[in-house]
Amino acid sequence: MPKISAVIIAFNEEQYIEKCLVSLEDVADEIVVVDSFSTDRTEDICGKFNVRFNKHKFEGYVEQKNYALSLAAFPYVLSLDADEALSDELKKSILKIKDNFIYDGYILNRFNNYCGKWIRHSRWYPDKHLRLFNSTKGKWTGPNPHDRFKMNPGSKVTRLKGDIYHWYYASMEEHWDKVNLFSTISANEYFKAGRKSGPLTAHVHMVWSFFRSYILNAGFLDGYLGYTGCLITAMSSFLKYSKLRRLYNQSEKSG
Repeated sequence: MPKISAVIIAFNEEQYIEKCLVSLEDVADEIVVVDSFSTDRTEDICGKFNVRFNKHKFEGYVEQKNYALSLAAFPYVLSLDADEALSDELKKSILKIKDNFIYDGYILNRFNNYCGKWIRHSRWYPDKHLRLFNSTKGKWTGPNPHDRFKMNPGSKVTRLKGDIYHWYYASMEEHWDKVNLFSTISANEYFKAGRKSGPLTAHVHMVWSFFRSYILNAGFLDGYLGYTGCLITAMSSFLKYSKLRRLYNQSEKSG
């Protein structure tokens, strides 16, 4: 039977990482955790499991995940974040195909928990990600923090039944903090790539983001938290392009 390496990147994830590790016990043949020097109990919790625990300076999501891949002993890799766990249905789906991997990559649904509520609509479900793959046939890429695993041309990909449970944000305050952080990272990545933002770009992206998630993808069916989640996410688009425009204005003044 082919073997699976489960690979996790982590930083201060004592609240969720045990759920993640427990869900992998019957599926993964090895578990590799790459930790960015956590200051909480993350390492102690990992010590309770059969885990290869590595510490590595965080240089970006794409860079960290590619480094973690280099540590995997087996070609097929199941990549999870520390705040994620496999549902029972997804575990059965993975075990079913493990005897005979026909495809090079497998897309998994992600089911997001937002402020204690499982979000079933908007663009948060099904939140599809390529997370089980032959690591020799691709690599992590994309502008940070929006990393994605890109398969080589000609690779065969399919989708599995079941969900990755994801504890997205525990509070709106946490969501706002991450929006501010991620919009800064994205703006810097876009600036380095030469992308530009005009006077109306931020406003257009904000309005479209909210309309698409809340109206077209039925975020309104998730009640008040569906509304706030779509609104704050739309504001992240506004901040990203506003910060990008500010970077260009600053570079023109300094140039």
